[in-house]
Amino acid sequence: MGSRVARMFRNFNLENRVIREISREKPRAAPRHESSAPPSEVVDTVNQKNDPLLSLLRSVYVESTDPAAEASKEVTEGKEGERRPLRYSLPGGAYGLAELTDVPRGKLTIAEALKALSSHQQHPQTWTLEKIAQEYSLDLKDTKALAEFFIPFQVKIIPPKSDDARQINAS
Repeated sequence: MGSRVARMFRNFNLENRVIREISREKPRAAPRHESSAPPSEVVDTVNQKNDPLLSLLRSVYVESTDPAAEASKEVTEGKEGERRPLRYSLPGGAYGLAELTDVPRGKLTIAEALKALSSHQQHPQTWTLEKIAQEYSLDLKDTKALAEFFIPFQVKIIPPKSDDARQINAS
């Protein structure tokens, strides 16, 4: 009901209001500022080709190589054919992805990384960084960086500060 009333007030005397607005004199636009374009002589000299400079430019030939890119290319070519079988994988195609059977040397799957890091956290004397690097065919510096920057989730249960606090019991 309220929308009908609002529509009536909105459409009340609409044609007269439109005609009044159309017939109103519009304000004139301000005059445009004179352009400060450069003279045509300057434009011509800028766009003109300088034949001696163009011939010198054509005679220049630069060949550039990056020694770091060449070294990394040689390393990847040598290791590209080397692959290792998976040590650990999630059961049944994880997240709907096709199951991998092998990975390149020096690489880990997420499941392998989580397994290696959690075993290193739980038993650091048994699973040293050197053993993990050897077991998964990794570089030692990459394994140290992995242990430093990639931390698996930890579940910590913080006890309540007071004795009368209620806790959720496991079912």
